[in-house]
Amino acid sequence: MKISPREALVYGVVTLSSLFLTAYTVHMLVGGLVPADREYHYMGMACSGVAVVIGFMAWDVVRRRR
Repeated sequence: MKISPREALVYGVVTLSSLFLTAYTVHMLVGGLVPADREYHYMGMACSGVAVVIGFMAWDVVRRRR
């Protein structure tokens, strides 16, 4: 079963906004407390984790519809 283009667009917008908010949250929590390169490393780790969770949620929705 394929997902509709509109639904894919919604998933894409939600993913991008969630990743942006995750990076911003990390920046607000550790920005200025640690060096910039470490801050970027923390942002990458947090965004990677969120991306995996969002991917699993989307996969679960598609799997349940079959």
